[in-house]
Amino acid sequence: MLRGLFDAINSVSLVVQIFIGFVLGVVVALTAPGLAAYFTLLGSLFVGALKAVAPILVFFLVIASISRHQEGTKTNMTKIIFLYLSGTFLAALTAVFVSFSFPTTLSLVVGGDTLKPPGNIAEVLLTLVMNMVANPVDALVNANYIGILTWSILLGIAFRNSPENAKDVIFHFAVAISKIIRWVIHLAPLGIFGLVASSISANGLYALVGYAKLLTVLLGTMLFMALVVNPIIVFLMIRRNPFPLVFTCLKESGIYAFCTRSSAANIPVNMALCRKLGLNPDTYAVSIPLGATINMMGAAITITILALSAVHTLGIPVDMPTALLLSIMATIGACGASGVAGGSLLLVPMACSLFGISDDISMQVVAVGFIIGILQDSTETALNSSTDVLFTAIADEGFRSGKQVLADK
Repeated sequence: MLRGLFDAINSVSLVVQIFIGFVLGVVVALTAPGLAAYFTLLGSLFVGALKAVAPILVFFLVIASISRHQEGTKTNMTKIIFLYLSGTFLAALTAVFVSFSFPTTLSLVVGGDTLKPPGNIAEVLLTLVMNMVANPVDALVNANYIGILTWSILLGIAFRNSPENAKDVIFHFAVAISKIIRWVIHLAPLGIFGLVASSISANGLYALVGYAKLLTVLLGTMLFMALVVNPIIVFLMIRRNPFPLVFTCLKESGIYAFCTRSSAANIPVNMALCRKLGLNPDTYAVSIPLGATINMMGAAITITILALSAVHTLGIPVDMPTALLLSIMATIGACGASGVAGGSLLLVPMACSLFGISDDISMQVVAVGFIIGILQDSTETALNSSTDVLFTAIADEGFRSGKQVLADK
């Protein structure tokens, strides 16, 4: 009987389960606010599980990605990688300006001694450098994401010349931890139910207004990148009307990615679209899988806006040099976002740590990200994946010269 219940639950998509948990949380908070307090444990367990697994996940994923990277053939990969990284940085920078223009705040539980805001850019840089050289074990234990990222990059480079079986061990560690993350995320409906019930019972429907405003800012920024910034980049590269290519990529790649919420799962779709556009197979055979790893405009936007939402909530002053440093950190972090749904959310604590925000607070922001993740993560993936094809096309010599035309039938 219990097995039948689990099978019935698993037959419903996780997105629907999260939505049901969200609605039930609102209902319980409004009809029985006294009872809602008892469900706080569910939210705390969900956030606690994320806090426990996320540092190890980032550590092994980055090592595995860098150590297994293969040297490419003589193609336009240098230009494509430049487009990937510069596009991701522009997305983070755009998110900074949008966040300052439309600041969002959240309902967070803040302890008396958890906030240590930096005074200026010099303090931020000092904190950054000291976190980079922290003991790697200490970085994992204390969720020092900057130290984790630094050591994982160095170890990944060091493993580049190691035997393949050694790289396989690291890769399978990353796969196993990713599987654990998927198990944790499958508990998201219960966690979201507890978080929403406790938050609304304590703060009223105002908490929902904050979620709606945050989601609007996130989706608006992603649409701005897709429909304004990307067309400008395309025009500068090919010197002709960019919108036929932009809309083709959104229609034939973005829609599928929106539904699957996985850039990796959308790789076959993107490869087929590249063939349809007549692009160089030697280029897109490398650029499309690589783009699913490092071309992360949507992830950079998510990391930046959620981190700045915590900053606005806590009243931490931010100057432009610090905001620029945040954009760079979000770009680097986005490139290491995991392949699981909502992976970019796990790197929000790394961005928050630049401002002295504790892991306890930043993980509450991550939990808010899961609450709005039904639309946020789908839109993020659609932007990421469609841009893989977009940038591969405009880097292709044949496409830029006009030898290929769009197949829009």
